[in-house]
Amino acid sequence: MESKRALILDAALQLFSRFGVHGTSLDQVASMADVSKTNLLYYFSSKDELYVSVLRQLLDVWLRPLRGFSVEQEPLQAIGEYIRIKLELSRDHPAESRLFCLEIVQGAPLLMDELQQPLRELVDSKVQVIQAWIDAGQLAPIDPHHLIFSLWATTQHYADFASQINAVTGKTLADPVFFQQVLENVRGLILEGLRPR
Repeated sequence: MESKRALILDAALQLFSRFGVHGTSLDQVASMADVSKTNLLYYFSSKDELYVSVLRQLLDVWLRPLRGFSVEQEPLQAIGEYIRIKLELSRDHPAESRLFCLEIVQGAPLLMDELQQPLRELVDSKVQVIQAWIDAGQLAPIDPHHLIFSLWATTQHYADFASQINAVTGKTLADPVFFQQVLENVRGLILEGLRPR
């Protein structure tokens, strides 16, 4: 039962991330998941419910690393590790990132409740952690919100704009050498800017 639900969610993710919610039909999702439309509707009562379920699932995956930030950690090490994990997610789950980006660019019509409640609460709690690091003199004084936004933008760029990066460099994060170069450069840019002066 759970495996069929997972197949439907995966098919929906692939289609929604390519064609958006309006360009994808439940018939297409059912066909790709190899289930009947009736069976799909047993698990998800509408296309909107399916779409929001896909977005919730991907939000959980993308936000899991941020949940790990705690005051007890050494901040530059914690942020450096966060960058690595986020780049791995961009490499291994680009469709999820592109779908989230598409939803946000459209004004988050179906995800606004998730953004205003659980996401805001998580970010607020991690802003407090970053501010505690700053107050302790472990990071340069910056606005924690902008640090989080910069981390998201920089790491997810490699998923959302993978075709552009490939067109310009001829490489993708699937290339281990290129991945390591990206990791070292992104860490250098961000961590050197955060190092206390």
